[in-house]
Amino acid sequence: MRKLLLYLIIITTGIVFIARLFYLQIYNTSFASLSEDNAIKVIYDYPQRGAIYDRNARLLVTNQPSYDVMVIPRELKPFDTLEFCSILNITKDKLVKRLKKARSYSPRVPSIVIPQLTKDEYAYLQEKMRKFEGFYIQKRSLRDYQTVHAANVLGYIGEVNEALIKKDPYYLSGDLIGIDGVEKQYEKELRGIKGVKRIQKDRFNRDIGPYKNGKFDTLPVNGKDLTITIDGRLQAYGQTLMKNKRGGIVALEPSTGEILALITAPTYKPELLVGRKRSPNFTKLYYDTIAKPLFDRGLQGEYPPGSPFKTINALIGLQEGVIDTRESVSCRMGYYYGKRGQKLGCHAHRSPLNMIPGIANSCNAYFATVYRRIIEKYETPQKGIDTWRKHVQSFGLGNYLGNDLSAGRPGKVPDSKYYNRLYKYPTYKWYATGTISNSIGQGEVLATPIQLANMTAAIANRGHYYTPHIIKAIDGVPIENENYTKPKITTIDKEHFGPVVEGMHEVYTKGTASFLQVEGIDICGKTGTAENFTKIDGVKTQLTDHSVFVAFAPKDNPKIAMAVFVENGYWGARYAGRIASLMIEKYLKGVITRTDLEEWVLTHSLEEEYAKPYSGEPFKINQ
Repeated sequence: MRKLLLYLIIITTGIVFIARLFYLQIYNTSFASLSEDNAIKVIYDYPQRGAIYDRNARLLVTNQPSYDVMVIPRELKPFDTLEFCSILNITKDKLVKRLKKARSYSPRVPSIVIPQLTKDEYAYLQEKMRKFEGFYIQKRSLRDYQTVHAANVLGYIGEVNEALIKKDPYYLSGDLIGIDGVEKQYEKELRGIKGVKRIQKDRFNRDIGPYKNGKFDTLPVNGKDLTITIDGRLQAYGQTLMKNKRGGIVALEPSTGEILALITAPTYKPELLVGRKRSPNFTKLYYDTIAKPLFDRGLQGEYPPGSPFKTINALIGLQEGVIDTRESVSCRMGYYYGKRGQKLGCHAHRSPLNMIPGIANSCNAYFATVYRRIIEKYETPQKGIDTWRKHVQSFGLGNYLGNDLSAGRPGKVPDSKYYNRLYKYPTYKWYATGTISNSIGQGEVLATPIQLANMTAAIANRGHYYTPHIIKAIDGVPIENENYTKPKITTIDKEHFGPVVEGMHEVYTKGTASFLQVEGIDICGKTGTAENFTKIDGVKTQLTDHSVFVAFAPKDNPKIAMAVFVENGYWGARYAGRIASLMIEKYLKGVITRTDLEEWVLTHSLEEEYAKPYSGEPFKINQ
């Protein structure tokens, strides 16, 4: 029995060894093992990156040829470094550093020495490559932008870092990857699949032909073309209107959530971050901490929403049953509250007002009354605030929207815990009046322009919205993503939207934006002036107010909803309102009939405003 067991062990061990050798020699074709095999040279064939089109099939991004000088450190032979450096316009010290880095990465795997040669550099070097054994030229493609706009939307590509190489085996040193915008978000679709050729080498390190007759070679698979939701002409027009101004514009299609325009100002031309000039240009853009051209204000700028937020408080008031559309509220140039006679100021308008003219004339006293009743409906202000907050959040405010954009901020909608900490509860009690600025979109509420545009789309749809998104089709196939096609329902019943929509319509026909009407288009909007504070030498200082405007059109069956935010733009109708009206007309009509409006926007600059702090009396009106 023992002798049989011994034979069994010997036979089993032999079978295991034979199976392992068979596997290693016949079946093991993993990239890693073949790449490290001294007798096999691996050459990658890089695919064309997918093109990007706008919603109307206009080409935005394509490719241009590029050439990288590669090195396989173990194959290097002595060469004339001075001639090599002279051809490539590189110092000897820099070349030595890059060769050391390549050897450190892997002596067998190719590494980039000089990226992205021009056509002339490539042609000159190609003739002399026989002198430099161990080096070869790898053809790739760089992005070729067909537009000077939408840099923040499209993003850019750059070399992968070591951390990503370790994380994802697809990438090798010197590979390019999407770093921002659509290029980053849809990297896997755009990049394609590299082709691989394996060359057998003899004991003298000479190429002797394809490994196993090319059995394991693969052809590259080009990246997929993307169609994005942006309207290229509208994007370009909005960018033009924002010249010499700072801020963000977001336009949506209410019926789908597709982003029609996503504008940040100031911005940069996409071509600045292409090729060898990318690194120095990026450094300049990154360290511009004044204009911040890399900061997407449409997605990341968190601002007080100002008076457009009054529409939400009107809807919550109706839903909570604390006011109806007929009840009027008096306004004596503001809302007075507290034992010390505190005042929330307001501008001159007729009084008293009910809801529809209250929205049209942006009456602070009316909305302070509504907000206070919402909070005080409940037994404690904590419960009141948390109930109010749930309603607000149902419009997509105070949280990430869950879109397919590579950047964003959540904004802020305060809850009871926040105010308990702020007022040191329970040592000190707080009341609805301690949060009264929320009634007019000031106080602790913060929103990004895309959140305000989404809020406006929800009102335009009378109670629901679709998650804003940038992708429309991949290789011509429309997206089918439930996150983008399933409506998100607000907490407000549909019947309450009618009077708020009518109030927004009267903003244009009778109210604070009546001079911005466009013939033939029923526009609904809301002006806003957001107070603007900053710290100067450690002191809280008020600067010129921001200009805010939200709008949708037409009133019935709306095709566009948008938010415009212009930093230091004085008041809502001055800059933001004008820009919104022009963009709506441009999108719906294709031409501008209000040329007087257009000329005013194009010829007025806020550069002087940005050059120095506001030094006058604070501008209190919120309209």
